[in-house]
Amino acid sequence: MGTLTKSQIEELAIHLENAELEAYEVTKITDDFPTMTYEDAFDIQWEIRRRKEARGNKIVGMKMGLTSWAKMAQMGVEHPCYGFLADYFTVPDGGEIKHDELIHPKIEAELAFVLKDELKGPGIHIGDVLRATDFVMPAVEVIDSRYKDFKFDLKSVIADNSSSTRFVTGGRMADPADLDLKTLGVVMEINGEVVQTGAGAAVLGHPAASVAMLANMLAERGESLKAGSFIMIGAITAAVQVNKGDNFTVHYQGLGSIGGKFV
Repeated sequence: MGTLTKSQIEELAIHLENAELEAYEVTKITDDFPTMTYEDAFDIQWEIRRRKEARGNKIVGMKMGLTSWAKMAQMGVEHPCYGFLADYFTVPDGGEIKHDELIHPKIEAELAFVLKDELKGPGIHIGDVLRATDFVMPAVEVIDSRYKDFKFDLKSVIADNSSSTRFVTGGRMADPADLDLKTLGVVMEINGEVVQTGAGAAVLGHPAASVAMLANMLAERGESLKAGSFIMIGAITAAVQVNKGDNFTVHYQGLGSIGGKFV
């Protein structure tokens, strides 16, 4: 059960969304609402989503966050979280991302799953995900916590749409049956220098496990992943800070590369 009132949830949604839209830092909301629950946190996120849709934005996908055991340890959180992707988050492969629209962005190498069938939890497992997947493709997520110094707890980050802000997708599409998703390697370069490498197993042991977890988490709110859904699975590499002027490229084993530039 939640502990916040409907009006508190609305006020916190406005507070956090304004920080995102106007690119300024706020302190983590659990400082002011220490008794808030995970349900409250997701209620705030869904209220931000509702606000975006009400002003004409489309929701174009979902993302999982904090899906590596290392990342959970790094951020001091106990389990993954999800967020939504709005239409204006999307950046074309090779495109420019305006650094001034963001606070302290970092990039992560990910994969995206696009579904051909609905996934409706609870009880979804990796096999269900692979059977329901139309194709897998490369994706780079730009994360940008609205919290000061990128410091937060899990409830605060969930309310802040799990630090979602921009994403790039492209490269080659592939049938998951043609890929070894656990060993699929990625190499991230910034300004031509290798800064991170990783493999698919960094994401909960298997990238499809992330999609299964998302379907099961959504089921708790009576929601499902519809056919055609675009889902980013969470970071295969650690998040790397980017500065104005930085070019980035991520190479994916057998799936080509994608990149962009911060201007």
